[in-house]
Amino acid sequence: MRRLAVPLLLAALCGRVFADPPPEPKVERTVVEDDQVRIEELKVRGEAKKVTVKNKKTKAPDYEIVVNDAGRESAGGTGSGLSKSGSGTRVWRILNF
Repeated sequence: MRRLAVPLLLAALCGRVFADPPPEPKVERTVVEDDQVRIEELKVRGEAKKVTVKNKKTKAPDYEIVVNDAGRESAGGTGSGLSKSGSGTRVWRILNF
């Protein structure tokens, strides 16, 4: 009985090692625009991860909204000096390289 159990155990373990990898997460990119602004949104598994707002007519710089994770406080806190709203924190990129 013991001799039969070891090969069965090894076969079961090998079957798990060579199993198919998990599927890739669902990624959605949406763009909404009018004559004033263009808003680009990136969602992974249905949750917004990145929102970028680009002004068309004004010379105002583009900015990104760092989306708060559900149920978690943002890392900036209240004393960080960043503009904060209910859905995220506005961030302006100064240097691009």
